[in-house]
Amino acid sequence: MKECDWSSDVCSSDLMKIERFDGTGRMSRVVKYGDMLFLSGVTAGGEGVEAQTAAVLARIEELLGQHGSDKEHILSTTIYLKDIGDFTAMNSVWDPWVAKGNEPARACVEAALAAPSIRVEMSVVAAVK
Repeated sequence: MKECDWSSDVCSSDLMKIERFDGTGRMSRVVKYGDMLFLSGVTAGGEGVEAQTAAVLARIEELLGQHGSDKEHILSTTIYLKDIGDFTAMNSVWDPWVAKGNEPARACVEAALAAPSIRVEMSVVAAVK
């Protein structure tokens, strides 16, 4: 990250640069702002919340890796569950996956998701390594 001269409110244009990746016309799957990454809601197919959670976490790792980060640099995760009754099952996959000592801030809510088959969706904010 480049230094800013806060006394004159002048920052490097690289620090303030916004890059958007995998745009769909409606949203970008990943946005990079300075040394921060923002991942849109990540979903995956599979039977049951455990299988979907594992696939979502694998996809998150893949996206972070493609953009210069990893799970140890996740700052915040918002988890959306179709049924909050799946909280324990989702955590049975999340807990061993999350980097011990690098647990992100996290919220988990029940929400109506975009397709009936989706049981879990996760949005992530991470720092670039």
